Amino acid sequence: MNNLSLIEAIESRKSVKEFDSSVKIPRAEMEEMIALATKAPSSINLQPWRFVIVESEEAKAAIKDLVRFNTRQLETSAAFILVLSDNTHIHDIEKVYGKSVKLGYMPQEVMTTNVAALKESLSNAPESYIQMQGMMDANLAAMQLMLVAKDYGYDTNPIGGFERDEVMAALSINKERYMPVMFIAIGKGVKAPHDSSRHELEEIMSYNHGDADGIVGKSS
Repeated sequence: MNNLSLIEAIESRKSVKEFDSSVKIPRAEMEEMIALATKAPSSINLQPWRFVIVESEEAKAAIKDLVRFNTRQLETSAAFILVLSDNTHIHDIEKVYGKSVKLGYMPQEVMTTNVAALKESLSNAPESYIQMQGMMDANLAAMQLMLVAKDYGYDTNPIGGFERDEVMAALSINKERYMPVMFIAIGKGVKAPHDSSRHELEEIMSYNHGDADGIVGKSS
């Protein structure tokens, strides 16, 4: 680990398009990074994120024609991490809260009350709401993973351009249960990433309300 400060990790994280193909990430190290990524916040702690680590040549070959213009990242990265959201995550309430009870994080009576209330509430929630919450939480874990990777000395590139249904089939993932969020290419970059501009704060934020037209920030 590089022991970067959080600000250093944020400032130095850039999307990398080409990696040193000779670099491999030990599975123990990959699992450490994933475990840290799952410290991300999660709605009612149901942790819908799932990760498929595409690292073998066979698995990469299976999706090579499905990642559009991102083949260079696929071929040279140490791994292509598919971040997923589990649409059935609401059924983990008792499992998650029961573990918190066992670990002493939550009294049994609080679990009993909360589980009953949550089950009733979620049973009436539309499927779109469940999916939205899952995607939101999975995105939080994905961002955290990229910052963790930077601290471990690796570069990343988040990728949303791929054939989603075909990738799920190629990797034998149930597309009815899981929603693909993004791929994250990870490895050691071989070229310095490009800097990119960002909006000025006054263009993107306001306090308490928008303007008379309902617009947040002002574009010049």
